[in-house]
Amino acid sequence: MKKINKDPVFVVVQLSGGNDFMNTFVPYGNPLYYDFRKTVGIPEDNLLQIDNNYGFNPALGRINDMYKSGNVAIVSGVGYPEPDRSHFRSMDIWHTAEPTTSSAEGWLGRVIRELDPDKKNVCTGVSFGQGLPRAMYLSGVPAISVRDLESYGLLTNMSGQEQRRSLNVFTRMYMPVEFDEASMIMSQIGQTGIDALAGVDMLKPIPTQYSSSIEYGDDQLSQSLRGIAQVHTANIGTRIFYAELGGFDTHGAQMDTQTGLLTILSRAVGDFFDDLKEHDAAEEVIMLIFTEFGRRIRDNGNGTDHGSGGGAILIGDRINGNLYGEYPSLDPADQLSGDMHFNNDFRSIYSTVLDDWLGIQPDPIVNGSFEKFEKMITPLK
Repeated sequence: MKKINKDPVFVVVQLSGGNDFMNTFVPYGNPLYYDFRKTVGIPEDNLLQIDNNYGFNPALGRINDMYKSGNVAIVSGVGYPEPDRSHFRSMDIWHTAEPTTSSAEGWLGRVIRELDPDKKNVCTGVSFGQGLPRAMYLSGVPAISVRDLESYGLLTNMSGQEQRRSLNVFTRMYMPVEFDEASMIMSQIGQTGIDALAGVDMLKPIPTQYSSSIEYGDDQLSQSLRGIAQVHTANIGTRIFYAELGGFDTHGAQMDTQTGLLTILSRAVGDFFDDLKEHDAAEEVIMLIFTEFGRRIRDNGNGTDHGSGGGAILIGDRINGNLYGEYPSLDPADQLSGDMHFNNDFRSIYSTVLDDWLGIQPDPIVNGSFEKFEKMITPLK
């Protein structure tokens, strides 16, 4: 088995659509929960209770097991000032760490630049899914987007001599040439092509080098995390990974929809960390699971509408499992027009990961100074 470099690695899983945190980590000990959740409240006896006040959604069995092992941190009341209920704008805020202005710079793009300032490794950041997430985009900073590692490459619908001829043309097209200042955009496009070629060379052989006893699910998230495990254990120096699970906009049919999605999430995450442990590659990996906003406190009869005051989950051997951040009050007098107030700025999570895990000064990355969660992460020695 290839020995894995023990540089800290950060995996982000995005739950798109606004996952309902109140039904993910449930404040069942508060009677107001059942007062407001007449139709989508989860019965107390069904919950995976961690104490007399809180419990995991019953679909999160694998994550609950990891919590009991001390490797899961739950951060309640996560958000930002003046919450925005637009999926697009709220996700954009999380991706850029800019709640008040628009920015073209993704926060993880800045992280990749810090980790690899000389651009020596085009695979320092790798995303699995459809297109590069805005969080990883930064002009001039290479990052790779992969849909399916097994079929990753250029012109893969061709074969043999035809493919080789086309790749030769592609390579020549992106060879460095002289551009004046007015043609800088063409230079950037050319560099993107060269980076793509280098990424193919690095990633294409990986599936044939990987073996595991873990049987991942067939869903997209499971396959994305399997791909992340493959790339990580291939030891090519990737430090930032990204994956996504969508479908959490549960205005209706919430009980069935969210249960199905959280079941996928829990299994995929559990399989992923089991896979890393099998390869002695878990200690250097932590994962952040986030969503763009929470849902309204009161259900709408069959689901929940866009809200605020959501939550996040961090997982890993170096995570000091616990509850972080006070759960927002459900009292009507404390609500924000029917929403939970946020207690913890999402940039505090980012700052904690940056400073305590990746060893990067957080202020320039998150556009300000934010209080960290002390002792949440035990740094690698």
